[in-house]
Amino acid sequence: MAKITEKHSALSKVGKYTFEENKPKAFERKNTTESSYRVYEDGKVGIFYHWGQMDDEEGFAKAVAVPDRARPYPFEPENGGTRSRDKTECTVTDRELMEMGDAYMEYLTSNYPDFIFAGDVKAEWMRQTLTNSLGTDFSNTDFAVSAGFRFKHRNSRDLMDGYFSFSLRKPDDGTVFRTMADLYLANFGTPAEIPEEIILDMQYYGLAGSLAGELNAEALALGTSRLAGKIGEKVFADDFSLVHDAGDKECWFSRFWDGEGSVLPEDKLVLVENGVIKTGYSDKRVAAKYNVPYTRTAAHNYSDLTSPGGLNLRIPRSEKTVKELLAGRYAVIPVSATSSPADANGDTSLVLTTSLLWDGERVVGRLPEFKVKANFFDMFGKDFIGVGSDDPIYNDKQILIRVYRVK
Repeated sequence: MAKITEKHSALSKVGKYTFEENKPKAFERKNTTESSYRVYEDGKVGIFYHWGQMDDEEGFAKAVAVPDRARPYPFEPENGGTRSRDKTECTVTDRELMEMGDAYMEYLTSNYPDFIFAGDVKAEWMRQTLTNSLGTDFSNTDFAVSAGFRFKHRNSRDLMDGYFSFSLRKPDDGTVFRTMADLYLANFGTPAEIPEEIILDMQYYGLAGSLAGELNAEALALGTSRLAGKIGEKVFADDFSLVHDAGDKECWFSRFWDGEGSVLPEDKLVLVENGVIKTGYSDKRVAAKYNVPYTRTAAHNYSDLTSPGGLNLRIPRSEKTVKELLAGRYAVIPVSATSSPADANGDTSLVLTTSLLWDGERVVGRLPEFKVKANFFDMFGKDFIGVGSDDPIYNDKQILIRVYRVK
């Protein structure tokens, strides 16, 4: 292999306004640059990771010069050509960010004086790039405004009673924040009864992450995954699919290329389709070692070799809203919970320390602490109700699944 040089880099600019005990605490402005210099030659790659600014010539020299950074890597980098993507819709000034935070805290303290609040509002801009001597020149630019607040009732003995957050591509005029705060807090002190049929309404990223662990091509090949031997089989519900989507608008700060510089056709990889397991995901090493399909899904690792991962998993939405999926039933919003690892059969349990009861539009009240159980296969099978077409309470995608109370 002829000598090939490659540079991965990320430049971020973050402004964050923080609050503690209902009062402003600090404003922080931080700009960071990180780079990974890589030199490929004779089946090995030298890697040098640097935080801060550095001349490229020096960075590549260090990647070659440090012997313990040489890693066996019998694969050539990609020649991906030129591509640039910019998801930025706007930016905000530091003053605008502080005014937004002050307005949020004013709303909370005026309308909910029995609570103590802490949290932050943040604006982040990021540009990520990949260039190499083969001709690849990629860039991805993104911007988001986010807010997250913890809350505690003044009479509570807990350190925190709950938390809510959201991210947007454009600054909130206050509507999103007020709606979310009212849903979580207006009836927080109203007791509600645990429904007979328990449907969890939650953001699906954690559950999708549990599926990701099972679909790792190396775990599938070694037989350590619950889905080993099930490629091509129907395992989950007819209306359940799982897609790695590098082009999703709500993939915050994600790249369209993977850790090895590979790009997927149409930026998507279907892992599960209508309940059928289509494929696991791999990087070049795993694909070659286990003779499995190479899926262009290597996780980014600036300081070492890649591994399978770095997925932006999405469960396609239903055509129905959350309220329509509930069809007159109530759902449980987990606010604070602890879960147990799933056992060999996929059984797991969840203690809902704090949760809210709601109908898809209105929160009825707060539920007492209780415990539920679920099964890995059933959550995406017979107990999968769907992903709503709208984004109530979380201002984000959410999944409805049936679970069972442990008494």
